[in-house]
Amino acid sequence: MEEKLIGQVTHYYGKIGVAIVELTDNLRVGDKIHIKGSTTDFEQEVNSIQIEHQNVPLAKKGSAIGLKVENKVREGDKVYLVLE
Repeated sequence: MEEKLIGQVTHYYGKIGVAIVELTDNLRVGDKIHIKGSTTDFEQEVNSIQIEHQNVPLAKKGSAIGLKVENKVREGDKVYLVLE
């Protein structure tokens, strides 16, 4: 399974399960991502992306997005796009 680094977690809101991710590449709803860090390692499908509290279907390179995550993540965790 090939992967491409597309961003990094800059903040995590534990109560609502949302990670703030600084993107270095585009990300779409429906994409499969792999989040990996020193204690984090899981894959999930992107179900929702928010920019400035608005749902968007596509986030472009350079955006800071809110991403609903299934597990706890930490600042500095890397976000990879899983290429099928």
